[in-house]
Amino acid sequence: MDMNLFDYMSQKTMENDAPLASRMRPQNLDEVVGQQHIIGPGKLLYRAIKADKLGSLIFYGPPGTGKTTLAQVIAHTTKSRFEQINATTAGKKDMEEVVRRAKDELGMYQKRTILFIDEIHRFNKGQQDYLLPYVEDGTVTLIGATTENPYFEVNGALLSRSRIFELKPLEKEDIVTLLQRAVKDTEKGMGSYGAVLADDAADFLADMAGGDARAALNALELGVLTTEKSGDGNIHITLEVAEQCIQKRAVRYDKNGDSHYDTISAFIKSMRGSDPDAAIYYLARMLYAGEDIKFIARRMMICAAEDVGLADPNALNIAVSASLAAERVGLPESNLILAEAAAYIASAPKSNSTTNAIFAAQNAVAKGKLGPIPPHLQDAHYKSSGKLGHGIGYKYSHDFPNHYVTQQYLPDDLVGTVFYEPSGNGYEKKIAEWMDFIRKEAGE
Repeated sequence: MDMNLFDYMSQKTMENDAPLASRMRPQNLDEVVGQQHIIGPGKLLYRAIKADKLGSLIFYGPPGTGKTTLAQVIAHTTKSRFEQINATTAGKKDMEEVVRRAKDELGMYQKRTILFIDEIHRFNKGQQDYLLPYVEDGTVTLIGATTENPYFEVNGALLSRSRIFELKPLEKEDIVTLLQRAVKDTEKGMGSYGAVLADDAADFLADMAGGDARAALNALELGVLTTEKSGDGNIHITLEVAEQCIQKRAVRYDKNGDSHYDTISAFIKSMRGSDPDAAIYYLARMLYAGEDIKFIARRMMICAAEDVGLADPNALNIAVSASLAAERVGLPESNLILAEAAAYIASAPKSNSTTNAIFAAQNAVAKGKLGPIPPHLQDAHYKSSGKLGHGIGYKYSHDFPNHYVTQQYLPDDLVGTVFYEPSGNGYEKKIAEWMDFIRKEAGE
């Protein structure tokens, strides 16, 4: 559609008033910083964009890592029509209009349409299903962007027709590069303001942004726009100014999203891996983000049973006590209680012998190994038990030396099966030694 002078001036005004992060978006691949694992020279996506031979794509990654940027680069390099909608505001009618225009362009001019859907995970199943036939027949080429795991949030049928590219948080050096570029750019950036960004301020902003370029650029823009010029006529963005512009890093943590599961996973694996420093660090991240302390405590109890087990039987006691104490005390003091338990569990010797034992036993039961319980182990208290032979021949362990006696406990079809094998770690070493001792004494 042709643009009149008024429309053109309105668009230019909007572009000039747009946030710095939006103005600084790259227009081509050479301007893109970071994500070299997918757009480095020779990589599949790099080649596809250069050749303008794109299939449907899903960009997946945290905010500020370049999902929309890559879509804009594609928009500026492709010969296809490019349309963009945001799933938070668009509805089925908007998609119907896009599809109608795409059909017209394909039918009349043999021109394909690339449809970029930002936050595609916001579309419900019906909305995603609507797109499927048009993606399948080539009416539109889909590019979706999402901060959520697409395998959970995007229909399997769409996923099977798309290539998924995961974007990583930008490295600190990448963000420093973007900040220095923005402060010097006189056309799209803050160069016309005469701003000078100190190295330590750039390092601080990049570090506090946590891989989110948008957060760093927003802080820089705020600093430039709110700082008065010095005697030399320049706006100096010092470390002090930077600290004022980005008070603290916003922790990316959605209790229903990937960050939630990734952080709790890292917390559990750090305790299992005997790294108390990492365990307490991830605990701090969860507490900072407002995670439910009951949820954290439950996970610690599970870890104590699953990963420490009988190598240190006290670990489960501490985890349970910490759960009760944290709930009764409440925040913020419960942080101390949870940290103590996390450090103990992480530092404790590890064994998954009981975990393996119950899984193996459950597997045996599931496979139908449900032979009769040996008669001498059956209950001998009810009236008919004696007539049925229940309890007859049972040997009472405490009547024998070391309170142990050899007799059959497992059903006939499982005699000789070993489910629990103590490890040589921690207290389980003593358990293994004791079991060997009493069995030898009994002459087994």
